[in-house]
Amino acid sequence: VQLQASGGGLVQAGGSLRLSCAASGFNLEDFAVGWLRQAPGKEREGIACISASGSTMYADSVKDRFTIFKVNHKKTVYLQIDSLPPEDTAVYYCATDLSPNCLSAWYDGSYDYWGQGTLVTVSS
Repeated sequence: VQLQASGGGLVQAGGSLRLSCAASGFNLEDFAVGWLRQAPGKEREGIACISASGSTMYADSVKDRFTIFKVNHKKTVYLQIDSLPPEDTAVYYCATDLSPNCLSAWYDGSYDYWGQGTLVTVSS
């Protein structure tokens, strides 16, 4: 099982980015994938999750600006981030615990497999 996150970069406040998480070794039709982030000086937090069936969950802090979706045959999960404020600067990770649902999405200790992280820097 491997995950590879990409798409981060430097963006101005108010801008948008689309992050990608390429999965291998498992099928997105069978297992959930979550996105988490760690801002400088802060603990890692779960922000979005998509289940095997396609149901989505969002943290309150991002639910009006972030959209998680997937393309199963491309084995890729995406995180569309809009209206970025500087406080969204963080390393963004995708992860899976190889369960079909997102019941433990906000507990990073539940995840067994992690992508390497992709840095998003929002300039003011």
